Amino acid sequence: MRVLGEVLRLSTRYLEGKGVPGPRLDAELLLGHALELDRLQLYLQYDRPLIPSELARARELLRRRANREPIAWITGRKEFFSLSFRVDPGLLVPRPETECLVESLLECISGGESTDPVYLVDVGCGTGCVGLALAHRLANIRLFATDLDARALQCTRTNAISLGIKDRVALLQGDLLSPVPSRRRIDWVVSNPPYIPSARISVLEPEVSLYEPRLALDGGMDGLELVRRLVLQAAQRVRYGVAFEIGCDQADEALAIARQAGFEETRLHLDLAGNPRVVTAVHASG
Repeated sequence: MRVLGEVLRLSTRYLEGKGVPGPRLDAELLLGHALELDRLQLYLQYDRPLIPSELARARELLRRRANREPIAWITGRKEFFSLSFRVDPGLLVPRPETECLVESLLECISGGESTDPVYLVDVGCGTGCVGLALAHRLANIRLFATDLDARALQCTRTNAISLGIKDRVALLQGDLLSPVPSRRRIDWVVSNPPYIPSARISVLEPEVSLYEPRLALDGGMDGLELVRRLVLQAAQRVRYGVAFEIGCDQADEALAIARQAGFEETRLHLDLAGNPRVVTAVHASG
């Protein structure tokens, strides 16, 4: 009978042989998920024998990861901004670099000391991680989460309930800002829109190119088609401004798009790796 430590070593070697990045960490996460143990418990139970049903569960998870299925789809969870989010298959997996988007908008919103409600729209909410992280941090945020995909809205709803903020979240299905009634005030718009040029998607890592939804990735020929539409709509509707994520080689054009749409104050924000990652654009009166 194999013990946990041995299975962990064999699992790491198996994933490494399949070209999976970070095979040791992934083996730990998958075995922990299969056995309902956290990473510390894995090592505290290093000599624990595994019964056949436990081994079978672990093998199935490892097989899926070896096929390069995103690990967040397999475990159903992903940490983002120090919060745990449900991630359903078919939805974009939250990325660490997207935390820069949250931090950038927090800096804009919390710059004032008012406790009045702030009406925020998270466009293309996906799992809801961006808008919900903001609403979790600032209790005066009232969030409209929009997406074309009904699965995304359901996942966002589940995460809002888990975070205890569902009463401050409205879920609206549709394109960009169009689902938000025209009579509704919008203070800020935030979005991690599709910004990968169409031709580049097929050469990305398999976790992205083979699994993640093209709707959440494909930004058209130059990657900025949806950004142009979003920023123009935001300029016409927001009271203050918009924050959106970009690719690291899109900074100059993205800033120009925001200025051409009528935003007087634009700023570029770098992620932790030092790459251009977020544009904030604000009306001068804001």
